[in-house]
Amino acid sequence: MHFDAANAQPALISSRGSRPQKFNMSGYAAPKIDTVRIGYIGLGNRGGGAIQRIQKLENVEVKALCDIRTANAEAARNTFKGDVKPQVYSGSADAWKKMCERDDIDLVYICTPWSLHAPMALYAMEHGKHVAVEIPVATTVDDCWKLVETSERTKKHCMMLENCCYDFFEMLTLNMARQGYFGDVVHVEGAYIHDIYDSFFDTTKRYDHWRLKENQRNGNLYPMHGLGPVAQVLDINRGDKMDYLVSMSSNDFMLGQQAEKVAKENPAFQQFAGKKFRGNMNTTTIRTAKGKTIMLQHDVTSPRVYSRLHLISGTKGSAQKYPLAEGEQGRISQGHEWLTPENFKLLEQKFQPEIVKRIGELAKKIGGHGGMDFLMDWRLIDCLRNGLPLDQDVYDAASWSVIAPLSEWSVAHRSNSIDIPDFTSGAWKNNKPVDIALEKGGNTGVRI
Repeated sequence: MHFDAANAQPALISSRGSRPQKFNMSGYAAPKIDTVRIGYIGLGNRGGGAIQRIQKLENVEVKALCDIRTANAEAARNTFKGDVKPQVYSGSADAWKKMCERDDIDLVYICTPWSLHAPMALYAMEHGKHVAVEIPVATTVDDCWKLVETSERTKKHCMMLENCCYDFFEMLTLNMARQGYFGDVVHVEGAYIHDIYDSFFDTTKRYDHWRLKENQRNGNLYPMHGLGPVAQVLDINRGDKMDYLVSMSSNDFMLGQQAEKVAKENPAFQQFAGKKFRGNMNTTTIRTAKGKTIMLQHDVTSPRVYSRLHLISGTKGSAQKYPLAEGEQGRISQGHEWLTPENFKLLEQKFQPEIVKRIGELAKKIGGHGGMDFLMDWRLIDCLRNGLPLDQDVYDAASWSVIAPLSEWSVAHRSNSIDIPDFTSGAWKNNKPVDIALEKGGNTGVRI
């Protein structure tokens, strides 16, 4: 059940705010797993790409593949070479449960429609598995809390697969922020502005029209790409926390009209005729406990140039990605003008994170959104193999995802402010920042 934006009260949203933390998953290093055994659920767009990338890594075994569409599962199985033939689970809506119940899987990798993320992650953790979940990890406040509580109780990792944290400019600016280049970071911005309008009505791309169904919710439904990287810059959940938000949406000027039109031509879309959809543009602002501010935007229907805005503004300098000139990663400034490309190159050489130095060029060759998807997978497996804390823990997954249902409430209540739950139960004050030095681990091999 989705969050009821029209009727929920702020007190209910923060009702677990005083709960005691069962175990702190921030900085938690699970026991080492020399060979990580994986099961995948959902083998469409994101899942299909994930199994291609994982076959480039050593010290992993793909044990099982699950998709409700048997053809998808079989096609994925046929991409494996030689004697490697993962078992296929398909044919029913609950086939994934049987996969999660196996005792020879360490990690369940979930790439299904949004509404299934939390139930699958919860079930997998209850059956002794670490989980990696495509974004968002949950669509309701209650499910965010359930994931946190289950991860703490089972001591199983629950990582949201926020790949943008591994994009090259985002990692560069995170390292620069850590080393004080920007001074005190005062304000950050992130966005997901991506024209995927036509895909909402393409029956070959969205199983059971799931993405169009989700867009009947009115708020910032997809804040994670913009929020994840800047939250790491601000040390959210690790020295600071998001305090409250305000959210405002424009009217819907496109989806509803198109749904009416398509419904007249295609019976499969009649369920959307007369329905209300989210506004074209949503803008959400957040204030942190330490007085920093965050601005997030979301628009996936308007005919605009792609922008995954990444902006950092500090007392000594700033950085911004998007818009980009040809061949440009992003821009750095210490005043009114952007630094020259030559000076940017010098900064890049000085502050480039160790993970990029080690496998950045290889990641670009293997691919996945320019290499960031492969960096994310490599880092996840390397942490599991070496018993290292993950870069993104369950508190990040919950706090980045919860912005969506909270923004729904704010939009439905004339953009009134609403508190953001502290999923760490106060531990944010002492949690250590994400380690990007790569001083440990780094020994997971790659097949060329």
